[in-house]
Amino acid sequence: MDSAEPMDWRLRASSLAERIPMALLHPTVVAATRAGGAAAKSRWAVALSGGCDSVALLLLLWAHWPNRRDRLLALHFNHGLRGRNSDEDARFCRSLCRSLGIPFRSQRWKRQSTRPVTEAAAREARFDFFRRAMERDSSRVLWLGHHQDDVAETLVMRLGRGSGLAGLVAPRPLQLSNDKIIRLRPLLTLSKRTLVEHLAGLGIPWREDESNQTDQFLRNRVRNHVLPAWLAAEPGRDIVSGMAASRELLQEDADALDTLSASIGALRRSRIDLRKLKGVPKALVRRVLYKWKLSLKDRCGDLSKQGFEALLAAVMAQRDTRLSLGASGFAVIQAFTLTYERVVPKSRR
Repeated sequence: MDSAEPMDWRLRASSLAERIPMALLHPTVVAATRAGGAAAKSRWAVALSGGCDSVALLLLLWAHWPNRRDRLLALHFNHGLRGRNSDEDARFCRSLCRSLGIPFRSQRWKRQSTRPVTEAAAREARFDFFRRAMERDSSRVLWLGHHQDDVAETLVMRLGRGSGLAGLVAPRPLQLSNDKIIRLRPLLTLSKRTLVEHLAGLGIPWREDESNQTDQFLRNRVRNHVLPAWLAAEPGRDIVSGMAASRELLQEDADALDTLSASIGALRRSRIDLRKLKGVPKALVRRVLYKWKLSLKDRCGDLSKQGFEALLAAVMAQRDTRLSLGASGFAVIQAFTLTYERVVPKSRR
């Protein structure tokens, strides 16, 4: 739905909040906003594309948290991939924020390459803009409009890649990224159809990205072909909410593994004491090794899935190993201890 007619956005926000009360938002996110919660103090940044999900998110934040209105910040990244329509998206978002009295920051993507755009490259550019804009405005909390359909699409894509729990629980309602930004997704309890019905019923406009109907990206192909075929094969079943429920159960398992693996006490900073892992179930050892990998941040970027499995096998066998992580360094197992060994550039030797 799209409209250029002026409207009372504040009234529409209040009306939407009546249809989608706070009790219908993800409880983990709501709890994080309370006093003492992870998102209680910082300024809130909202990713605003102009689509139905991000418009609904911004309106609900404005209506449900009136005491935070003066600390909201809307961020819009213009990929510039749809010409005039992309610029219209930005103008729509700016007008919406002006009506709500919310500061608006935007940037148009200045691509340095003429190669075809990948979904990963577009996402990286978008989040790089978010990080820089949030740093300038002293914000550590980023609100995102992901909903149950995004969960279903991600789950299908990750299953095809052979992902473990860490991949299958994405997107999480509350996520602390490597750059210490808290990402909140309160709409994971709602389907896109629900959001569209509520916005359309209230006459609330949004911007449609016609490129979502193309098959350029894998996510679009899953959305346009795989999920509809699955629904047709199992009519009458709400597979979107079913997969969202599975994600919740998988996160419970992932959280339990995190707690159990931490209780072993094998990981200390960037070192693993392998003696404490002797006889420990492989699932827990995998979790400890995964946390070790995360502790290295970008230094472990060259560790492939196959490399991770090889390192896991060495840890399980408690054998000395020296595994290359590419140009960054090595994973070294020696004297029942796993450490990271940095490669010293020749110019510094």
